[in-house]
Amino acid sequence: MRKTEKAKRAAAILELLKERYPVPETMLTHENPWELMIATILAAQCTDARVNTITPELFRRWPGPAEMMHAPLEELESVIRPTGFYHNKAKNILGAARRVAEVFGGEVPQTLEELITIPGVARKTANVVLWGAFGINQGLAVDTHVKRISFRLGLTKNTDPVKIEQDLMKIFPRSEWGDVNHRLVWFGRDVCDARKPACESCELAELCPRCGVTKK
Repeated sequence: MRKTEKAKRAAAILELLKERYPVPETMLTHENPWELMIATILAAQCTDARVNTITPELFRRWPGPAEMMHAPLEELESVIRPTGFYHNKAKNILGAARRVAEVFGGEVPQTLEELITIPGVARKTANVVLWGAFGINQGLAVDTHVKRISFRLGLTKNTDPVKIEQDLMKIFPRSEWGDVNHRLVWFGRDVCDARKPACESCELAELCPRCGVTKK
């Protein structure tokens, strides 16, 4: 499929997603950029809903990077344990707190280049923070939902998140990147399930080649 044709189809898909989700936003509860960044780190291999049950106590004990960098490792692990992979997450969070406090003056940086130097923050998390906290579209966050749905829709043939991001950035307007992520995430949860996609009732069915979906 030529790029122009794919871009036209992407535009049609986006319009339908806008109708379904006119006001897209992250499900992660947060009050500031720091809380969004930590919540996003915790959300790796974990549901946003579960993360939201953990963060109130987490930020009550250690509100910001200055406090969190001194959190006892075992105590921090006990708080975040329900999110899974808590050993690595705790180490990353302590490292992130220390770097933000000591290198960035206690403020979450606003560039991709600086964000990815923080422990636990790769491109996906950085893009989530840039858009969700600062309204900056520097990239397009590719999580499991975005990866799955963009492949099924035939918008990418790649499986590597960085390559998928590049493919999607070429066919969606830059001003839409952050909201494309949110809309695809919501759509993945509501309709395009990993195991049982609701193809029969999906408003994108006519635009979807169902790549990788087992035909009934």
